[in-house]
Amino acid sequence: MKRAGQKVMAGTEAPGTSQTSKKQKTSLCDLGFGDSDPCTSMDWGSLPHHVILRVFQFLTLVDRARASSVCRRWNEVFHIPDLWRRFEFELSQPATSYLKSTHPDLIQQIIKRHADHLQYVSFKVDSSTESAEAACDILSQLVNCSIKTLGLISTAKPSFMNVSKAHFASALTVVFVNSKSLSSIKIDDTPLDDPSLKVLVANNSDTLKLLKMSSCPHVSPAGILCVADQCHGLKELALNYYILSDELLLALSSEKHVDLEHLRIDVVSENPGQVQFHTIKKQSWDALVKHSPKVNIVMYFFLYEDEFDAFFREETPVTHLYFGRAVSKAMLGRIGMNCPRLIELVVCANGLQPLDDELIQIAERCKNLTAMGLGECEVTCRGFIEFVKMCGGRLTQLSIMEEVLIPDSDYSLDRLHLEVSKHLGRMWFPDMMPTW
Repeated sequence: MKRAGQKVMAGTEAPGTSQTSKKQKTSLCDLGFGDSDPCTSMDWGSLPHHVILRVFQFLTLVDRARASSVCRRWNEVFHIPDLWRRFEFELSQPATSYLKSTHPDLIQQIIKRHADHLQYVSFKVDSSTESAEAACDILSQLVNCSIKTLGLISTAKPSFMNVSKAHFASALTVVFVNSKSLSSIKIDDTPLDDPSLKVLVANNSDTLKLLKMSSCPHVSPAGILCVADQCHGLKELALNYYILSDELLLALSSEKHVDLEHLRIDVVSENPGQVQFHTIKKQSWDALVKHSPKVNIVMYFFLYEDEFDAFFREETPVTHLYFGRAVSKAMLGRIGMNCPRLIELVVCANGLQPLDDELIQIAERCKNLTAMGLGECEVTCRGFIEFVKMCGGRLTQLSIMEEVLIPDSDYSLDRLHLEVSKHLGRMWFPDMMPTW
């Protein structure tokens, strides 16, 4: 009878219950999982699959793996295909890299159980050749894959370039042949070659929309022309200027092609005076723009001043220009004369000659200009204000180092920011450090 009188009523604390035990009794309604009785204890093992899946999507890979050992149900969710559609393999050598490498056991588990689930895959490697070779080894094993997006990323120096061309091409061929739905590929700074491109085209010509392959010295103009001739759905292409040609632009302008949205071109010289750059004809540029009137043509220049002779001597439909090294006043003058579609211009360095006339000409003739960045250059305050006044509120980005601006008899730096702000229609100050 005495024991019967000690029956604990619902909602009251049993004698001897610790505070720790109380805290462990979390109700489902407290976590927003329904209108369950507030007194019902959380049973983590019986959560719906979709709830556990949502939780897993917010966890890092390491935490997700640990959570999978909570119970059988959580382990089942850990292997649901939706969790493995996106994956980034991180490969590094612990002694020389800050990257935390994906555990080898997990890599093998992915290859064994989830290769056919992978759709959006990237390989991030450190500066070691061993890491790049390990990435190729993994690619070689993805024989059951259906990858849509593939990216090979070197975080420091281009370590994929140290892998033998045969090893790299063999690994990439496995993916090209087995993934017949590749739509986006980023393989910059790799030993990609023409035969590999032909395999890509043979198996993915109907699906390929984006191809980024700058700094691939084993690819010839004939290789990229093969891609242009057969990948009629191509929307974005990034390549080195040395494989850009009139024939390629005309191929991309044929009726069978969809409109190209982005053409990104790296113009790079490592040895001053040793590279002679060819000129693309105006008719070829015109054909591309006529076929794809909204195409963005982006050019990144890393040249020395005496190597610019082949560029912008006649009208060029470039929309975005980035100069990573010094560029002369004469070149900027050509841009003002011959780049009417220009939207963005970034000049990292020029010299000690004021660029007033060149900027004013650019403002006058480049009616689409909305973004400007100037680094180690010189512009008088009067000239800069005239430039801003002509561009007006369409300048949505204006990043100028304070050291660029030379005070004159009309404007001090204090007055300049007020005048510029007035013409932009928003508060503006020179940058201590350019945001681009």
